Amino acid sequence: QVQLVESGGGLVQAGGSLRLSCAASGRIFSVYSMGWYQEAPGKEREFVATISMNSGYTDYSDSVKGRFTISRDNAKNTVYLQMNSLKPGDTGVYYCTADITPNWRTTSATPYWGQGTQVTVSS
Repeated sequence: QVQLVESGGGLVQAGGSLRLSCAASGRIFSVYSMGWYQEAPGKEREFVATISMNSGYTDYSDSVKGRFTISRDNAKNTVYLQMNSLKPGDTGVYYCTADITPNWRTTSATPYWGQGTQVTVSS
């Protein structure tokens, strides 16, 4: 089995910063794209950022461009989200996701999700 565990959430004032981490563990052969999603109160889960396997490609939602940075450490199977200039609208549960293959025989990756970490930005 594969597990994704997020950490780093918390309560911060507007304008502050947080760094989220998400570590993948278990039956892992390769980790392809990794990403972050936000589930704001009363809203559906929405895309925040994604990063390719070799970190050569990143993409962000328009609402976080210039404020958030996604990165990864393949040796640790970990993805990070550096969140700066936080706004009350960034409040929500942040979920990480990763496309993973468990062995060399598997040709298509399976998307896995973490349990989420709460981020609360006060005004």
